[in-house]
Amino acid sequence: MTTYVTADSVAPSRTGAIKLHGPAGFAGMRAAGRLAAQILDALVPHVVPGVATQDLDDIVRRMTIDGGGQPATLGYRGYTHSCCISINHVVCHGIPSAKTLKDGDIVNIDVTPLLNGWHGDTSRMFLVGNVGVKAKRLVDVTYEAMMRGIAAARPGNRMGDIGHAIQSYAEEFRYGVVRDFCGHGVGQIFHDAPEVVHAARPGTGPEIKPGMFFTIEPMINIGRGDTKVLDDGWTAVTRDKTLSAQFEHSVGITEDGCEIFTASAMGLDKPPY
Repeated sequence: MTTYVTADSVAPSRTGAIKLHGPAGFAGMRAAGRLAAQILDALVPHVVPGVATQDLDDIVRRMTIDGGGQPATLGYRGYTHSCCISINHVVCHGIPSAKTLKDGDIVNIDVTPLLNGWHGDTSRMFLVGNVGVKAKRLVDVTYEAMMRGIAAARPGNRMGDIGHAIQSYAEEFRYGVVRDFCGHGVGQIFHDAPEVVHAARPGTGPEIKPGMFFTIEPMINIGRGDTKVLDDGWTAVTRDKTLSAQFEHSVGITEDGCEIFTASAMGLDKPPY
């Protein structure tokens, strides 16, 4: 049975209950989401062939701190970087390093500034140099799948309606939808209830109610949806070594739809930028 609680009436902790937030929560998430979007906007001219992913991580850390926040991933479960950078067949949680980007790469950069107690969790795909047609189409389809999921995030629908919207669109292109990772509740807790699966039957799962905050972050593969985690304990890759793409927004459910907290004020939500 799904339990809902008024966020203002409970301490910020993960209990399994779905929190329903009021105006103060929306204000906090707008500010955190704005900073997250600004960080990804600022990375656009730096994501080029030859740049080391650690250099991009340094920019993220500096901008987060300069913006008054802290990188939520820094120190999270022992993670030692300020963002995740996932290249080509890396599905998610790629670790920044001295590795440099190459012409033709596609790369996801996932940032989560923690600002005044609120998490602005978002990621975008970037095209590095001259990217092939198949890779571009994967990126385009993944973005559209996310936006279809967001369109289904409205009061009275079920969480499964979000997953169904994403899965049904991605599978039109015979792409695989990753099931090993999912979206999540967000707010004063980095990863909270509910889970937001990206492949589901319509009409299933918890009811979507005003005040819910969560991420929608589909990971779509050109091949099968199967993944494996490397020995570093973080990096998830496609088992068949095919390309993977992901986009992520943090959203809040309003009385008649949803608000995207992490949209780019510069219109840089989808490449080419």
